[in-house]
Formats: sequence, C-alpha cells, structure tokens
Amino acid sequence: MDETGLSSLLAHMPVSWWETDASMRLVSSGGGAFDDAGVTQQFLDTVREECCRAARSTDGFAHFQAQFRGRIFEVTAGPERRDGGAAGIRGLAVDISAHVADRRRYDAFAAFAPAAAFIRDRQGRYLWVNHAYAHLYDTTPDAIVGRSVTDVDSPEDAALFLALDREVLSAGKPVRHSLTYHHPDGTPGQAVGHRFPVKEASGACVAGIYADITDYTRALHGRLAAEADLQALRDQSGLPCALLSAGGRIRQVSAAAADLLHVSAHDLIGKPAHQFLAPGVDLTSLHGRWDDLIARRRRRLRTRADFVDARGYQWRATLHLVPVGRSLSRARTVWAVLTSQSLPHQPLPAITPAQIRILSLLAAGRSNAEIATSLHLSRQTVDYHLSRLRRLLGAPTRPALVGRAYVLGILDPQAWPPRSATAHHRLSTA
Repeated sequence: MDETGLSSLLAHMPVSWWETDASMRLVSSGGGAFDDAGVTQQFLDTVREECCRAARSTDGFAHFQAQFRGRIFEVTAGPERRDGGAAGIRGLAVDISAHVADRRRYDAFAAFAPAAAFIRDRQGRYLWVNHAYAHLYDTTPDAIVGRSVTDVDSPEDAALFLALDREVLSAGKPVRHSLTYHHPDGTPGQAVGHRFPVKEASGACVAGIYADITDYTRALHGRLAAEADLQALRDQSGLPCALLSAGGRIRQVSAAAADLLHVSAHDLIGKPAHQFLAPGVDLTSLHGRWDDLIARRRRRLRTRADFVDARGYQWRATLHLVPVGRSLSRARTVWAVLTSQSLPHQPLPAITPAQIRILSLLAAGRSNAEIATSLHLSRQTVDYHLSRLRRLLGAPTRPALVGRAYVLGILDPQAWPPRSATAHHRLSTA
C-alpha cells in the first residue's frame, strides 16, 4: 500500500499521524482522531513535555499514554528525522478511550455532574475538567484542558491551588477542605470538596471535586446578619415583643415584654401566650383571626386586648401580629408586638356604654348640661354617672377623671374627638 492509500485508510480510524519540524510545529497530519490540523497542533502542544520526557527504546521511538480533551491516546513518537537538512519528528497517536470502559463510564457521569471536577498533573496543567468546573470560569472544558492553572486563575488563586496539589501529592491521601477563589470578574467565590491523588498516563496527578457554595454562603451571611439585627432590635429597642409558634406558644421574647409581665424571659419560653390575656377577652374571636394569620388569609392583625401580669395587675395595649416564614400556605411563626400600653392597675368593675359616652364628651370639654343634651339624659343622671366614675377610677376631679380614662386605656389616646379605645374591650362595651 502506498502512502496515499495508507492516509485514506487512517482517515476513517481513531488515529492521528503527524510530521513536525524541530520545534514541534505541524508540517502535515492525517487520520480520523481529530477534526482538523488546528486540533492536532493543540494535541501536540499538550503532549510536548511527555514526548521529550518519555523513555525511548533502542530504536529511538518514545512510547507513552496521553490524555487530551477527555480521551486517552497511545502515542508513539519517532526519533528526530532529517530530510535534506530539515529536522523534524514523526508520530502516531491511537485513541484507546473505548478500551478503558471504567474510565469512559466515569467520564460520562462526571462530565455533566453538578459538582465541579478536574484532573491536573503535578506541574499544574489541566488534563480534564467537567462542564461544571468550566462554568466557574464562564467557558467550556476545551478552553481549559491543556492549559496551566497559572493561565486560567489569578496569581493568588494559582499559588493556593498549586500548594494544595503539592500537599495532596506529598501526603498521598485525600484532603477535604473549603477554599475561596475568584470568579473571572474578580468577585470572590466559596467552594468545598475533596482533592486526592490519582494515577494518569503522565504519572501521579491530582483530582478534585468541589461544590460551589458561593450563593449558599452569601445567603447564610445575609441570614445571620438579619438575625443579629433582629436580635438587637428585640433586646435593645425596649419594644415589648415575642415570637410565637403556630400553636401560640412563646419561642422568643424581648426583655421589655418580660418586664411588662413581671416574669423572667427564661420562664416565658414555651408558655402559651393566651394565658397572659386578662379574663373576659373574647378568645373565640381572637382564635378565629389567629387561624386566618396562620393560614395566610391575613397579612397582619391589629387589635386591642387586655393583659394581666404576674402580680394580677391588668393593662390594655394595641397588639400587632405579623406571620413570618417562607411557606405561602401556612405560617410557622408569628411576631407579636405590643404598643400603646395603658397604666397597669388592679381589676376594675365594668363600665357601661353610657358611661363611656359620658367620658368621651367630658374629654372633649363638654359641660354636664351639654353632655345631658347630647345624650338625651337628665342633668341629674349625668351627675350621678360622673360621681360614680370618679369613685370607680379613683379620680377626685373632672380633669383627673379624664386623665385616668386615658392612662387606663378606656379612651383612645390617638383619636379626636375622644372615643372608646375599643368597642370590644371588657371595660368598654360601647
């Protein structure tokens, strides 16, 4: 068979033949292993060091295995030739990847695995990377394989990676660690994984597989910062608040809330929150609105309620409830915040709707006669109610009566004209 016939035969086989000049620049090539002369030249650039380093037989031929773009080749490089004074090298590479079944199965699995994986020789040259690894550099595996770590990473990162490679090779065993690297745009990234020694055709190499945890780390730091801010707000703002479970038990509580209830914060954890509501609060209505919060039928709840502390004193406050949690269908916890607290006091007898209306008009500056006319009552009836209210609230004068009505939470301090703080309050049935 002449040379032309041999070239035609090799064009359909997974082999590559070549001729180069003395500097390993391609002069001619053929075979079906590579698509074109450019890829053949890349292959020669990759195996240049192996070709020079490989032991030669008595006839001057070098025989070794090389890896290129995830494929394994048996390479035979002839001795330097001289034709008419021109020096060069002839060689043949045979793709044996199909005969390495275990490796082929691993490559098929690892090439598209979500974890970033690579193999480098002891000089730091990439022999193989998967798509996830190349994605970290916004490129493809072909653009990385054959290049040195110093070509694709920053000097700082390259020095770190090479030091880790040397550590693995010297120890001869796997190393698990996390590391910081830099994306192509200079932003830092975090990765965690294993690096271990492997045997390749070129000798002892280093393989690694890593999971990129940049987004997780960023989210974790954001969460920790948010929790620290929330804890500072809870503990240092002086705001009475508590985090309640979906079942209504106290999971976290601020010092201000504990002081308000005259119970230590530690003793409040795990207690049902409703046990601190004063007798007479409409629990059925409150439970219904609570269930709406947990089921996400309400975004928030604002209501007025009476509370009782460990001494038996009662006080009224505005209760703000906000569900929290990632689930869109059911809240896992609820923040409860108390504002506009009234003055703590011993339990008082019930005040009638008529007396609430009289207090509202008195706070607006009306005289007894004007109050009687407005409510269609007799002057004597108004005088009787005011006298009784002064005794009930412990207020000797009209101004003191108005002041007591506000500090006890009977009248709404944020409303004008004056009105009852809540139509559902047990002291205010108006």
